[in-house]
Amino acid sequence: MNPTQQIDVGTELPPLRLEPVSRTTLALFAGASGDHNPIHIDLDVAKSAGLDDVFAHGMLSMAYLGRLLTNWVPQQRIRSYKVRFAAITPVLSRPTCTATVVSIEDGLATLALTVQLDDGTPTLLGDAVVALG
Repeated sequence: MNPTQQIDVGTELPPLRLEPVSRTTLALFAGASGDHNPIHIDLDVAKSAGLDDVFAHGMLSMAYLGRLLTNWVPQQRIRSYKVRFAAITPVLSRPTCTATVVSIEDGLATLALTVQLDDGTPTLLGDAVVALG
């Protein structure tokens, strides 16, 4: 956050537009996170579950939102961060992370967070509280 930037209710963070989620990204995230659930990396398992293909870990989308926040403020200013999963993020989809300030009180900004796909489908919804100073 630019120290001279005025933060008001309605302020939108610059969106974080990501490259398509590749199979390599899913494999690397599985290794980094320790989440080796095969539905995220094994096409046969995904098909046996009735899906067309594998899909991204929900925590990967949460990590992307974390990056959006830490692109704006240092990590130590994040007071809370929570999300709920709304839809799957298919392999090869291109997520975009957004955040909007919805309230400011006592030097703390509450932000509404969203990860959505190109077709507008929200895959992750949440909020964060960030210290402004």
